[in-house]
Amino acid sequence: MSRLRDEYKNKIRKELLKECELSNIMQVPTLEKMVINVGVSEATTNGEAIEDVVGILTEISGQKPVINKAKKAVSSFKVRAGMDIGVSVTLRGDRMWDFFDKLVNIVMPRTKDFRGLPVGAFDGSGNYSIGVEDHTVFPEVDANNVRKIRSLQVTIVTTAKDDKLAKIFLDKFGFPFRKDVNEG
Repeated sequence: MSRLRDEYKNKIRKELLKECELSNIMQVPTLEKMVINVGVSEATTNGEAIEDVVGILTEISGQKPVINKAKKAVSSFKVRAGMDIGVSVTLRGDRMWDFFDKLVNIVMPRTKDFRGLPVGAFDGSGNYSIGVEDHTVFPEVDANNVRKIRSLQVTIVTTAKDDKLAKIFLDKFGFPFRKDVNEG
């Protein structure tokens, strides 16, 4: 079992139950899944781009990703229906908790000019999305073997019913939110 999952079950869950005045332990929010997504715009002209991104996401997540296909044709982007346009992977269980630990404690501190994540990136249902501009901040990626810097999006899906409860939940793990009170 991962370190953060143990900490959640033994300490954080009880703290949240008292702090948020919840009546049942099942009302305490938890991580449901994490989705890592990479859009590959040059896949229309470069066939190797998708395979490159699949390799990168496999290294980062420890799980084989799914190749996403275009649903509609968009002539201005030179995209036809059924064309490979992106790669995504959904993490659950121990892999999700290990990735969350790595994201909060290793990746975010290694990000260049990192000043914290915006509080306003919640979606209204307790889920949070992060954009990572450089995939080489992940410790599994060897920066010497990189052909192109890729950006990726990570969506943290929680069982929280609203953004306020989700923020309190993520704060308990030391999630690096910006300290600026004007942001929002």
